[in-house]
Amino acid sequence: MTSPTGRSLEVDFFRGIVLLIIAVDHISGSVLSNFTLHKYAFCDSAEVFVFLGGYASAAAYTALESHRSETAARRRFFRRSWEIYRAYLFTAALMLLSGALLMLLRIDSPMLGYTEWPTFLDRPFELLAGVATLRHQPYLSAVLPMYALFALAVPLIVPLAAHRPVVALFGSLGIWLFAAPLAHMLPSASAEGWSFNPFAWQLMFMAGIFGRVQPVSAEFHASATARWLTRAAIAVLLVFAFFKLFLEVAPPPGYMKQNLATLRIVSFGVMAWVVARAVQAGWIKTLARSLPGVVTIGRQGLVCFIAGTGVSLVLDTALRVIPAGHFAWVAGLAADAAAIGSLLWLARFWRDRKNERRLPAVNAQPVPAHAANRPER
Repeated sequence: MTSPTGRSLEVDFFRGIVLLIIAVDHISGSVLSNFTLHKYAFCDSAEVFVFLGGYASAAAYTALESHRSETAARRRFFRRSWEIYRAYLFTAALMLLSGALLMLLRIDSPMLGYTEWPTFLDRPFELLAGVATLRHQPYLSAVLPMYALFALAVPLIVPLAAHRPVVALFGSLGIWLFAAPLAHMLPSASAEGWSFNPFAWQLMFMAGIFGRVQPVSAEFHASATARWLTRAAIAVLLVFAFFKLFLEVAPPPGYMKQNLATLRIVSFGVMAWVVARAVQAGWIKTLARSLPGVVTIGRQGLVCFIAGTGVSLVLDTALRVIPAGHFAWVAGLAADAAAIGSLLWLARFWRDRKNERRLPAVNAQPVPAHAANRPER
């Protein structure tokens, strides 16, 4: 499942799928968003993305630690935290720019308030300082500060989960239990606090880490207990889907997502077990190999996330402005195709660009004397 470099084909595939879902879910007229996870489960793409982030972080850290050193692994994640913080600043600037364009074009959209552009017009320096210090987190940039904190914590929590799993597990559960009061420690200009409470969501990130450093054994997957767990998980999934599709009359309150409510954890957990069984059977790897473009999106995750925020805002605005009438579903489907196509193109372009940058460095490396003197065959 995992390569010597720490990459997993299945994880990259799932990250690609989730990035595509995040993009279409933030387009109000999307057709595909009617079939994504939030419609039939009490969790959504956020849980999947955070879990995969924990898994991928643990894989990368342990690979660096094994092939280079513990110090190199720590430095890499300190740099990663800085990269995510810069991506957050860029995404926040993109949100502000989107708000400016909405106002300039006189487009009536609820997205205008979310971008914090009106606040910027009233108090520009205060807002910019607030963005830099994480007090203001415009719309879709709000998830990135949490990731920056998690990247800083990786050098501590990955070795702890690997060598003292009981301490790591109960420590994470304890923090999650007190997440709501702990959230008041975070800088925020909003009375509600951060959109994603990192003290709560660390539990999902830690679950991903455990999935990498304390994996379920093949022997357990082959056991009768695993088969019964799978049947029970499918039953719970069907009950949740029935409730969401036919009984729920109003969406759950926002604090349930903000603080990662127990119901969301259970919903994700049963789904994750069923998917893990599919991974163990090799079905996901076969599917991933047939969709290399999606895998590439997963491997260029940060840039595709940033691009996806901009693309979804543009397409959402376009669907609000262009009158579609009875053909609204056609416009929505066209917006979905545009979002997916743009991310597929960007991921391939960014991958090729990074490969071109690496080639001069590889070619510039000196050839060892024994290799240079070796006769050609």
